[in-house]
Amino acid sequence: MVREGGPDIRLVPSVVSGDPGDRRSIITAASIPAKKLGIKTATPVTMALRTCPSLVIVGGDWTWYKQCSEGFIAICRRYSPVLQQFSIDECFIDMTLRCSQENAVSVATRLKDEIKARLGFTVNVGVGSNKLLAKMASDFEKPDKVHTLWESEVQEKMWPLGVRDLLWVGKKTEERLTAYGIRTIGDLARLSLGPLTRLVGRKFALQLHENANGRDDSPVETEVAEAKSYSAERTFSQDLVDPKDIDRALFYVACIVAHRIRRDDFRASTVSMFVKYKDFSVSQKQTSLAQPTDVTAVILNEARRMLVEAWDGVTPLRQVGLGVSKLTHESALQMSLFEDPKMEYYREWDRQYDEQRALAEDARMLAYERRVTLPPVENPSRGAAQPAQQHSRRPAAPKDDALVFTYPSGEAALLAAKKAIKGHPTYRFQRRRQDNGADCFEVLDDGKLIERHCVSEGA
Repeated sequence: MVREGGPDIRLVPSVVSGDPGDRRSIITAASIPAKKLGIKTATPVTMALRTCPSLVIVGGDWTWYKQCSEGFIAICRRYSPVLQQFSIDECFIDMTLRCSQENAVSVATRLKDEIKARLGFTVNVGVGSNKLLAKMASDFEKPDKVHTLWESEVQEKMWPLGVRDLLWVGKKTEERLTAYGIRTIGDLARLSLGPLTRLVGRKFALQLHENANGRDDSPVETEVAEAKSYSAERTFSQDLVDPKDIDRALFYVACIVAHRIRRDDFRASTVSMFVKYKDFSVSQKQTSLAQPTDVTAVILNEARRMLVEAWDGVTPLRQVGLGVSKLTHESALQMSLFEDPKMEYYREWDRQYDEQRALAEDARMLAYERRVTLPPVENPSRGAAQPAQQHSRRPAAPKDDALVFTYPSGEAALLAAKKAIKGHPTYRFQRRRQDNGADCFEVLDDGKLIERHCVSEGA
């Protein structure tokens, strides 16, 4: 926008939303000037405009965000292989073996400046002796800053902050704590566990007390934990009351959820759904299935049955959502004399749906595995298209007879290694660093090396 003569939206009250033309849309990001006015993420655009009528609203570009996120994570991985992605634009990096407390700020500054020079956007870097302190430090004054928060600095830098600034403290917890007179993190740190337990429960009280005192023993996890639930929702541009329109939206989210659990080889035993009204009140229902399923039609029909209970059929709706939980990888199914005779048709429909989704979901991974060249990707907000790189998944037989596969990134190599061991109870994989510093994931069968999934030297 700046190159085209427009304003720099980072310097004025501005927000990003899904649909700039729809005032019912939700804000997904806000500039620092907008945040200073009290405009926050997840606020409806209508409410934000009441606060600032001259607010600049622009649409999001998910494809570009994903490209920037991948570039950001790739740069961070070069500083340490022990990295845990926290969100699309945040990660934890374990630098224990790469730098000391004395030179941590200079290393963090080099990382920050490299990201700005190569990717064009700024980041804040928080440096601390654990994940909590590093995260808290990263949220100090922005933008383009490096902050430290060591254990010795907790009382000076963290305790004066409002209790809401502590990681994991939400609005309702804040209200409960402030009603008891706990307004700062320091107040929380000095409160004994007894009263705190009565306010928020024993487990959460212990976590809050430890965090308020700057203590956090959670490791930087390089492996992503398996999902415990899947969900999707759809917000309408206009409130809906026609049952056909609402059923169509429910069908849409059921397809998404069912596809995701099939993709990750799960089956679900619990289905839940909710409807949200224009006043943001919610009605929700949940049911347990006789046996786990990944079939869209089964999940959808349960959601339809619950919709009749959750919605009166008259009040306009602004959103519907559906979720599944109690997941299992178990594939054995009990035979039933009363199984729907159309089940084979449903499963074939799901198979075709999954094939169509796969073509659009991860074109890059498909290109690696199918040895095809991606066409140039053009971003309308960036102008010229950039040539795509051709990557291959090339098997070779080294001296130890292990198959070697190369990938353009550590994430792709890790995913391939996970796929290789799936369904093989004696297989496991281990991570090694190559001489060039790149990742290599070795797949073993009872200790015997059978495959290597490595990052290419130029990556």
